[in-house]
This record gives sequence, structure tokens and C-alpha cells, in this order.
Amino acid sequence: MRTKDDVGRAGERIALRYVEERGWTVLATNWRCGRLGELDIVALDGDVLVVVEVKTRSGTGFGHPSEAVTERKLARLRLLAGRWTQTHRQAVGQASERAGADLPRRWSAVRIDVIAVTLPAGTEPVVEHLVAVL
Repeated sequence: MRTKDDVGRAGERIALRYVEERGWTVLATNWRCGRLGELDIVALDGDVLVVVEVKTRSGTGFGHPSEAVTERKLARLRLLAGRWTQTHRQAVGQASERAGADLPRRWSAVRIDVIAVTLPAGTEPVVEHLVAVL
């Protein structure tokens, strides 16, 4: 039997593979900001910085995974995204120079997405990508 943590980790691995397959540049995973919380995935979609909240459930008996993203969670994600950009803007610009400008020196926008992963027993995972939820 899978624990809640096992299900969550599996969902994050699936979501990470999902964004990489779309050609996004992953900048961070499981980035923590003290007691404020954690960003599951931070990535670049072109020149747009995307903060991805991953929600995973083993089924929909207790609702769709995205239903766990409340207004309070969205407010916290917005705050965390701001902290991440303050902390990392210069580092991304320096990485861009080292990589031969493969990364934008600055992002044109910041977007918050949700990737909902459902892991029904005996079938393939279902991945749903909700773009710009905030």
C-alpha cells in the first residue's frame, strides 16, 4: 500500500517529466523558503517563469487533485513566487551568460500553474495541466 508521501513523490516525478517533455527549463524542484513553504517546480517556459504546484491523488474518491489548491494556497504560492524571484533573478542572469544566452536574462512574466496527477490503480497516470491559475 502506498503512503501519502509515496503518492506525492510519484506525482512530482511525473509532473517533472511532463514539463521537461514540453521543453521547459527546470530551474528548481522542492525549493523551500523557511516556514513559508515550498515550490514544487520552478521552470522557464520560453521566457516565462512558471511556478508549478503539483497535486496528486490515487483516485478521485476524495475529489479531483486540483481541488486541493485553495485560495489560501494560491496566496502562499504568489508570495513564494515573489521570494523566489527576489532570491534568484541575478543567478538566472548569470546562468544565462554561462550557457551562451540559452536562458533569458530576465523573464517576461511569472505564471502559476497546477499540474494535477491522478494515479488510478492498474492504469496509466492521468496528468492535467491547468495554466495560469492565478
